[in-house]
Amino acid sequence: MTTTDPFGRAIRDFHRGEQDEPLIDRDGATTRDHPIEEFYFGEFDPESDAGAWRASWLDGPLLDMGAGRDALYFQERFETVAIEPSAHLVATMRERGVRDARVGDMFALRETFDRDRFGSALAIGTQVGLAGSMQGLRRFLGDLAFVTTPDASAVLDGYDPDWEGEDLLGYRSDPTPGLAHRVLHFEYGDEVGETLHFRLFSPDRVREAAVGTGWSVAEVRTDAGYYRLALTKA
Repeated sequence: MTTTDPFGRAIRDFHRGEQDEPLIDRDGATTRDHPIEEFYFGEFDPESDAGAWRASWLDGPLLDMGAGRDALYFQERFETVAIEPSAHLVATMRERGVRDARVGDMFALRETFDRDRFGSALAIGTQVGLAGSMQGLRRFLGDLAFVTTPDASAVLDGYDPDWEGEDLLGYRSDPTPGLAHRVLHFEYGDEVGETLHFRLFSPDRVREAAVGTGWSVAEVRTDAGYYRLALTKA
């Protein structure tokens, strides 16, 4: 069975100037147009406060587990490998100039890379939530520790479910402190993607999940419910 990929196809079409319909985020009757240009085609700014902070935690070789926008900057400074499960997104990354873009699953790192392969890792886009559970997050962090060096660092991001102003499409509350859910799917033209279930973890829950994986949370930056955190090897 062929898996649909409206998300990747829409971003590819935008890059090629062929997008004639919006990419839609949908949760039931609630929809929004996905901000493709803002999220995926802005340039990484190392002079900005956020960019300088992110760059300060990263070194090569770097594993970029996102859509490859930042790989364009970091590959000029050290070896950078960008992975994405979408073949459309990998094609887009290559067309944009990412030199080492591969189809790959961030939740299958041990099967893909050797031990100690990378000096740092980057996952910007809140896709860590697709780990699905605290156990899944622990497994991911353990696998990330396996493929990174003993002195490695990593930068991840997410939405904090404890933020009282949370107004996120697809948001579902959870009675457990520091945890919530997000459920949505993408639509592009007549193509409908699979339902995605994100588990939302507060920074404290990430700290908890990191225990025993080799990682510890070194720093957290928050902005109205969205956070980025730096991990170092414990």
